[in-house]
Amino acid sequence: MKQQYFNRYGNFIINGEYRTLPFISLSIKNTDIYDVYIKNKTRLDILSQKYYDNPLYEWLILLANPIFSSLEFSIPDNVQIRIPYPLDITLQEYKDKINTFNTLYGV
Repeated sequence: MKQQYFNRYGNFIINGEYRTLPFISLSIKNTDIYDVYIKNKTRLDILSQKYYDNPLYEWLILLANPIFSSLEFSIPDNVQIRIPYPLDITLQEYKDKINTFNTLYGV
C-alpha cells in the first residue's frame, strides 16, 4: 500500500511564514537498507521510489546520512548510503522527534 506523503514543513509554517527545519537524527535500525551511490547514475529520488514506492522521501535518506551535508551533490561516488527502513517506522520516529523539538522550543 502506498504511503501518503508526509509534509515535513507543515509543523514549521507559523502565521504564514516558514521557520527553519531543525536537523533530526534518525536512529540506525537493523531493518535499514544499504545501497551504493553511483554518481551520474544513482539519485536519491530514485532510491526513495525503489524502497518507499514514492520519490519524495529523498530527504529522509539525507537525514540518515548526515555526513553528506544535506546535499545530494556532496555524496561521493561508490559510497555506501543508509536507507532508513521501513518507511512507516522511520516517519513515526521523525514525527516523534519533531514533536519533542516543538515542545522543548515552543514552536
